[in-house]
Amino acid sequence: MSEPSAPSVPQSPAVPAPKTASAPSARPGRRARAHARGARGAGDEQRGRGFLAKAAAVTAGLTAVGALLGLVRDQTLAGYFGAGAATDAFLVAWTVPEFASTLLIEDAMALILVPAFSRALAHRSGGASGDLADPVRALVRGTLPRLTLTAAVVAAVLVVAAPLLVAALAPGLPDPALAVDCTRSTATCVLSFALVGYCSAALRAHGSFLPPAAIYVAYNVGIIGTVLVLRESWGVRSAAVGVAVGGVLMVLVQAPSLVRALRSGTVPAPDAAAPAPTGGRDGRVLVLGLIAPVVAFSLCRQSQTLIERFLAAPLPAGAISHLNYAQKVAQMPMILSLMLCTVSFPVVARALAAGDTETARHRVERDLLLAAVVVLAGASTVIATAPRIVELLFERGEFGASDTAATATVMRVYALGLLGQTMVGALVRCYFSAARPLWYPAVAMGAGLVATAVAGVPGARCWGAVGIAGANAFGITLTAVLLLRGAHRQAVPVRAGRLGAGLLRLAGTGAGATGAGWVCSVAIGPAALAVAVAALAVAGVFLLFLVCAPEAPGLLPLSSSAHRRTPHARRHRAEPPAAEAAPVGETAPVGGDVPLDREHRR
Repeated sequence: MSEPSAPSVPQSPAVPAPKTASAPSARPGRRARAHARGARGAGDEQRGRGFLAKAAAVTAGLTAVGALLGLVRDQTLAGYFGAGAATDAFLVAWTVPEFASTLLIEDAMALILVPAFSRALAHRSGGASGDLADPVRALVRGTLPRLTLTAAVVAAVLVVAAPLLVAALAPGLPDPALAVDCTRSTATCVLSFALVGYCSAALRAHGSFLPPAAIYVAYNVGIIGTVLVLRESWGVRSAAVGVAVGGVLMVLVQAPSLVRALRSGTVPAPDAAAPAPTGGRDGRVLVLGLIAPVVAFSLCRQSQTLIERFLAAPLPAGAISHLNYAQKVAQMPMILSLMLCTVSFPVVARALAAGDTETARHRVERDLLLAAVVVLAGASTVIATAPRIVELLFERGEFGASDTAATATVMRVYALGLLGQTMVGALVRCYFSAARPLWYPAVAMGAGLVATAVAGVPGARCWGAVGIAGANAFGITLTAVLLLRGAHRQAVPVRAGRLGAGLLRLAGTGAGATGAGWVCSVAIGPAALAVAVAALAVAGVFLLFLVCAPEAPGLLPLSSSAHRRTPHARRHRAEPPAAEAAPVGETAPVGGDVPLDREHRR
């Protein structure tokens, strides 16, 4: 705004009289423009709030559908193949897509590329009209070809080295040859998942949440459909082929939307010059020194699964299957609880890029406690009704009553670590939202991994699969405590003491809710009705707590946070919008997503 008025100042001395007369009239014009900007800001705030609500609703709906289809997938595997040597062999091969999903879709790729695309979009929207290069397309040109080539090479190496991989992952497995065949099929997902994660990060930064939220719907549809078609001739190998089919479907779900998003931006000239500093920096985002902390964290986190299956391989046949079925069901509350953090992560990243740590802190603290409420309610329901849940979901076909009892016991122990799992997934975004990721999360995750291994060795010997699940819960909870303790010194100055007090109060409420749910579970005969009534009882206990004690010390007012502006936001209503006080490239609207100043006034 200041640049267009600058050329008119040197011309005015040639006509001095109009200058004095026009000065008073310029002030009302400035007031009118300021008033208009304030009105536009209020409208932006409402649109931004509506956008986040819509994005959260879309993500929640499709996440629920994907989770439901994941249950159907597990039911299909349990019904056709049971919990024995064949499913153990497939689940060893399943380690590859699980590892690739965490590294390439859920954690590393998103934590690296969402901030990178957000900065590139901010530079595009704030760039001068004479810019020749589009920083978003420069980022794609600098990263996507390298990523594709690297992922293809890794996939090919895994296919060739499948026998060595199976021997390293699960020594003592009853049927290693079957595991090798399945691993060669699942190894193809390294390439497809890399493309899926790239598309998801780019689309989320552009404010498009529908295609990324639909990927697991497509993935599970591919696996279920392939098993139904090929199970009689290929056996459990059909599930491994389904992983490859599902990976391709995940890419196809997102690719058209990403192409449209990239075409909607500025088209660079064929002989465009090098991108501006921000775009060039993001174009080198895959340099080892930048991505190493994120990759190390993701590897350490997913290595907990490697430790579990390594320790469970010598146990009686079916131990790996019991661990898998229990984990898949128990983690559903965690997946739903992290939905809000996934939607708001681009907002936090852009707030930090603009230096607005106060907005980032308010958003992160609220998201952490909301996620804790969801995951603790789910964990209470799982612990209270685990045998009835497993009976309802899996006890049919090749999956018998003994499998139900073993899986339910493991599920209850897994659920003890759900709060830690959620806090790790949410807190790590505080560390990796900054321009340069930090090593502390990887160190904390490494400490949790060591704790899992140290506790898992004697646990597996004494209690089998239950001891392994307990070691997992212990290790991830230790990591969550370390991340919470260190968060106040990092990019987002989270108030660890206040958050910790709130989490302890919610955990106490969860204990009471578990008791109420257990009473309902044992008192009601039909499994479906028992689970439904117990879930309602758990939800009622949490709702009563939030209504009666929303202002308790250490617990933020969750019940009203979505409808009431914070004191920080009210203070800034009297100040100029951030877009007027800061440089254009820092706070300009980012693509189709929510501009910073909208979120800043919440």
